[in-house]
Amino acid sequence: MAEHLPAAENAENAETRTGTGTGTAEPTAAVGSPAPAAAGAPTAAHYQAPGAFTRNVFNRLVAALTRRGVSVLGSRVLEVRGRTSGEPRRTPVNLLVLDGREYLVSPRGHGQWVRNVRAADGELHLLLGKSRARYRATELADAAKVPVLRAYLKRWKAEVGVFFGGVGPDSSDEELAAIAPRHPAFVLERIN
Repeated sequence: MAEHLPAAENAENAETRTGTGTGTAEPTAAVGSPAPAAAGAPTAAHYQAPGAFTRNVFNRLVAALTRRGVSVLGSRVLEVRGRTSGEPRRTPVNLLVLDGREYLVSPRGHGQWVRNVRAADGELHLLLGKSRARYRATELADAAKVPVLRAYLKRWKAEVGVFFGGVGPDSSDEELAAIAPRHPAFVLERIN
Protein backbone atom coordinates (compact mmCIF):
# COMPACT_ATOMS: atom_id res chain seq x y z
CA MET A 1 0.00 0.00 0.00
CA ALA A 2 2.79 2.45 -0.70
CA GLU A 3 3.48 4.78 -3.53
CA HIS A 4 5.56 3.34 -6.34
CA LEU A 5 9.18 4.43 -6.20
CA PRO A 6 11.93 3.56 -8.66
CA ALA A 7 13.78 0.33 -7.93
CA ALA A 8 17.01 2.31 -7.71
CA GLU A 9 15.91 3.83 -4.40
CA ASN A 10 17.77 2.39 -1.44
CA ALA A 11 16.60 -0.21 1.06
CA GLU A 12 14.96 2.29 3.38
CA ASN A 13 11.84 2.14 1.22
CA ALA A 14 12.07 -1.40 -0.10
CA GLU A 15 9.52 -2.70 2.41
CA THR A 16 7.31 0.32 2.82
CA ARG A 17 4.60 -1.23 0.74
CA THR A 18 2.26 -2.54 3.41
CA GLY A 19 0.44 -1.25 6.41
CA THR A 20 -0.09 -1.48 10.15
CA GLY A 21 -2.28 -0.07 12.82
CA THR A 22 -2.22 -0.44 16.67
CA GLY A 23 -4.17 -0.39 20.09
CA THR A 24 -4.19 0.22 23.89
CA ALA A 25 -1.10 -0.18 25.97
CA GLU A 26 1.47 1.92 27.73
CA PRO A 27 4.65 2.83 25.91
CA THR A 28 7.79 1.65 27.64
CA ALA A 29 10.62 1.97 25.15
CA ALA A 30 12.37 4.82 23.43
CA VAL A 31 11.60 5.11 19.75
CA GLY A 32 15.20 5.08 18.56
CA SER A 33 15.62 1.44 19.51
CA PRO A 34 13.39 -1.62 19.42
CA ALA A 35 11.24 -2.37 22.45
CA PRO A 36 12.76 -4.91 24.84
CA ALA A 37 12.09 -8.45 23.69
CA ALA A 38 10.36 -11.01 25.85
CA ALA A 39 12.49 -13.67 27.50
CA GLY A 40 13.29 -16.42 25.01
CA ALA A 41 12.11 -14.31 22.06
CA PRO A 42 13.94 -14.61 18.76
CA THR A 43 16.66 -12.01 18.36
CA ALA A 44 16.61 -11.77 14.55
CA ALA A 45 14.25 -9.13 13.16
CA HIS A 46 11.24 -10.72 11.48
CA TYR A 47 9.93 -9.33 8.19
CA GLN A 48 7.68 -10.82 5.53
CA ALA A 49 7.89 -8.90 2.25
CA PRO A 50 4.69 -8.28 0.28
CA GLY A 51 4.06 -10.24 -2.89
CA ALA A 52 3.73 -8.68 -6.33
CA PHE A 53 -0.09 -8.40 -6.19
CA THR A 54 -0.03 -6.72 -2.78
CA ARG A 55 2.80 -4.39 -3.72
CA ASN A 56 1.66 -3.49 -7.24
CA VAL A 57 -2.14 -3.60 -7.00
CA PHE A 58 -3.63 -3.74 -3.50
CA ASN A 59 -1.29 -1.30 -1.72
CA ARG A 60 -1.42 1.18 -4.58
CA LEU A 61 -5.22 1.06 -4.68
CA VAL A 62 -5.57 1.60 -0.92
CA ALA A 63 -2.96 4.39 -0.95
CA ALA A 64 -4.72 6.12 -3.87
CA LEU A 65 -8.10 5.97 -2.12
CA THR A 66 -6.57 7.22 1.14
CA ARG A 67 -4.87 10.13 -0.64
CA ARG A 68 -8.29 11.04 -2.02
CA GLY A 69 -9.77 11.09 1.47
CA VAL A 70 -11.37 7.63 1.50
CA SER A 71 -10.29 5.67 4.56
CA VAL A 72 -10.44 1.93 3.88
CA LEU A 73 -11.16 0.43 7.33
CA GLY A 74 -9.04 3.07 9.09
CA SER A 75 -6.30 3.37 6.47
CA ARG A 76 -3.93 6.32 6.43
CA VAL A 77 -0.78 7.11 4.49
CA LEU A 78 2.20 7.18 6.83
CA GLU A 79 4.85 9.74 5.93
CA VAL A 80 8.20 9.51 7.69
CA ARG A 81 11.70 10.80 6.96
CA GLY A 82 13.91 8.14 5.36
CA ARG A 83 16.74 7.16 7.68
CA THR A 84 19.36 7.18 4.91
CA SER A 85 18.14 9.65 2.31
CA GLY A 86 16.30 12.08 4.59
CA GLU A 87 13.56 12.18 1.95
CA PRO A 88 9.91 11.63 2.93
CA ARG A 89 8.78 8.01 2.57
CA ARG A 90 5.10 7.09 2.31
CA THR A 91 3.30 3.83 2.90
CA PRO A 92 -0.32 2.96 3.69
CA VAL A 93 -0.99 1.80 7.24
CA ASN A 94 -3.97 0.79 9.37
CA LEU A 95 -4.63 3.26 12.18
CA LEU A 96 -6.02 1.47 15.21
CA VAL A 97 -8.01 3.44 17.76
CA LEU A 98 -8.31 1.58 21.06
CA ASP A 99 -9.67 3.06 24.28
CA GLY A 100 -9.24 6.58 22.92
CA ARG A 101 -5.58 6.12 21.91
CA GLU A 102 -4.14 5.70 18.42
CA TYR A 103 -1.70 2.96 17.44
CA LEU A 104 0.24 1.60 14.50
CA VAL A 105 1.15 -2.09 14.25
CA SER A 106 3.46 -3.66 11.68
CA PRO A 107 1.82 -6.96 10.71
CA ARG A 108 4.74 -7.91 8.44
CA GLY A 109 7.37 -7.31 11.12
CA HIS A 110 10.44 -5.10 11.34
CA GLY A 111 10.17 -3.49 7.92
CA GLN A 112 11.51 -0.29 6.46
CA TRP A 113 8.75 1.99 7.72
CA VAL A 114 9.36 0.71 11.26
CA ARG A 115 13.10 1.35 10.95
CA ASN A 116 12.45 4.82 9.54
CA VAL A 117 10.08 5.71 12.41
CA ARG A 118 12.71 4.57 14.92
CA ALA A 119 15.44 6.59 13.17
CA ALA A 120 13.19 9.68 13.03
CA ASP A 121 12.76 9.56 16.84
CA GLY A 122 9.10 8.75 16.31
CA GLU A 123 8.23 11.86 14.30
CA LEU A 124 5.73 11.07 11.55
CA HIS A 125 2.67 12.32 9.73
CA LEU A 126 -0.54 10.48 8.92
CA LEU A 127 -2.32 11.60 5.79
CA LEU A 128 -5.95 11.18 4.79
CA GLY A 129 -6.98 13.17 1.75
CA LYS A 130 -5.84 16.76 2.31
CA SER A 131 -5.64 16.25 6.08
CA ARG A 132 -2.12 15.95 7.50
CA ALA A 133 -1.69 15.12 11.21
CA ARG A 134 1.69 15.23 12.95
CA TYR A 135 2.48 12.58 15.59
CA ARG A 136 5.19 11.34 17.90
CA ALA A 137 5.30 7.52 18.03
CA THR A 138 6.57 5.59 21.03
CA GLU A 139 7.31 1.91 20.56
CA LEU A 140 5.56 -0.47 22.92
CA ALA A 141 7.38 -3.11 24.93
CA ASP A 142 6.40 -6.65 23.98
CA ALA A 143 4.47 -7.19 27.23
CA ALA A 144 2.31 -4.12 26.48
CA LYS A 145 1.38 -5.29 22.97
CA VAL A 146 -1.11 -8.06 23.85
CA PRO A 147 -4.30 -5.92 23.96
CA VAL A 148 -3.11 -3.92 20.94
CA LEU A 149 -2.43 -7.04 18.86
CA ARG A 150 -5.77 -8.54 19.91
CA ALA A 151 -7.67 -5.40 18.82
CA TYR A 152 -5.66 -5.12 15.62
CA LEU A 153 -6.40 -8.73 14.68
CA LYS A 154 -10.06 -8.30 15.57
CA ARG A 155 -10.30 -5.40 13.13
CA TRP A 156 -7.99 -6.54 10.28
CA LYS A 157 -7.56 -10.33 10.59
CA ALA A 158 -9.00 -10.92 7.10
CA GLU A 159 -6.39 -8.57 5.62
CA VAL A 160 -3.31 -9.41 7.72
CA GLY A 161 -4.04 -12.60 9.67
CA VAL A 162 -1.68 -14.67 7.52
CA PHE A 163 1.30 -12.74 8.98
CA PHE A 164 0.51 -13.75 12.57
CA GLY A 165 1.28 -17.46 12.38
CA GLY A 166 -2.21 -18.74 13.16
CA VAL A 167 -2.67 -16.42 16.16
CA GLY A 168 -5.94 -14.49 16.08
CA PRO A 169 -8.09 -12.18 18.19
CA ASP A 170 -9.47 -15.12 20.18
CA SER A 171 -6.04 -16.53 21.01
CA SER A 172 -4.80 -16.61 24.59
CA ASP A 173 -2.71 -13.80 26.07
CA GLU A 174 0.23 -16.22 26.11
CA GLU A 175 -0.08 -16.92 22.38
CA LEU A 176 -0.28 -13.20 21.58
CA ALA A 177 2.69 -12.49 23.87
CA ALA A 178 4.70 -15.17 22.04
CA ILE A 179 4.32 -13.38 18.68
CA ALA A 180 4.67 -9.85 20.06
CA PRO A 181 8.44 -9.57 19.38
CA ARG A 182 7.75 -10.16 15.66
CA HIS A 183 5.28 -7.26 15.33
CA PRO A 184 6.44 -3.76 16.30
CA ALA A 185 3.67 -1.55 17.67
CA PHE A 186 3.63 2.17 18.41
CA VAL A 187 1.33 4.35 20.47
CA LEU A 188 0.82 7.76 18.84
CA GLU A 189 0.64 11.18 20.43
CA ARG A 190 -0.70 13.96 18.26
CA ILE A 191 1.53 17.04 18.02
CA ASN A 192 0.01 20.38 17.06
